[in-house]
Amino acid sequence: MGRWTQYDEDEYRLPQGMQRVAYDADSGKYYFKDGGGNLWEGAEGAQYGGLKPAGSTPVLRVDVQEENEDLEAAGRRPDGYQPLAPGVDAASHGARSMNSQAYRTLFPFFMIIIVALLLVWRLVGSRIRDDGHPEVSFCTGDTTAYRVQAEDTCWDISQEHGFSLKRLREANQGLDCDRLTPGEIICLPPSDPQRR
Repeated sequence: MGRWTQYDEDEYRLPQGMQRVAYDADSGKYYFKDGGGNLWEGAEGAQYGGLKPAGSTPVLRVDVQEENEDLEAAGRRPDGYQPLAPGVDAASHGARSMNSQAYRTLFPFFMIIIVALLLVWRLVGSRIRDDGHPEVSFCTGDTTAYRVQAEDTCWDISQEHGFSLKRLREANQGLDCDRLTPGEIICLPPSDPQRR
């Protein structure tokens, strides 16, 4: 479809002094008025084209100038467009219904954002809690949880907490002392009072 140009307006397309004044939706005809006040009708379904004198006068107001002035004084345009910023009376009803529909349209989008933020908070929050204290539920019985620090060895941990290396391995089945990583949680058996 072509671009709009000034030549699509009535003043360029209609004969000199002609003005479009009405449209009859039942018959599909446009009605025009010439400079002398005579009514003309266009072909059915055609916006422009051949004009002939109107046979049966449609019900319309002939004083188009006065009607246009009345519409402009009321804040409306004669071509039917309403201003983007409605007056106070229209704002009380129309703006509220438009705003509520906009919120209803955006509601699923906001819900997706909220769910995504809750998931991120849960993932980040669980890591922050883990950094403070190791999980106590990880170890059973009379053992306590310990988070391995950088440069810890099984020997250093057993000597520092007062138990043998054998008891540390018994409390942690499958513990590989050569591959301790910082942040790993191991279970410490109770300290041996004879070693302290």
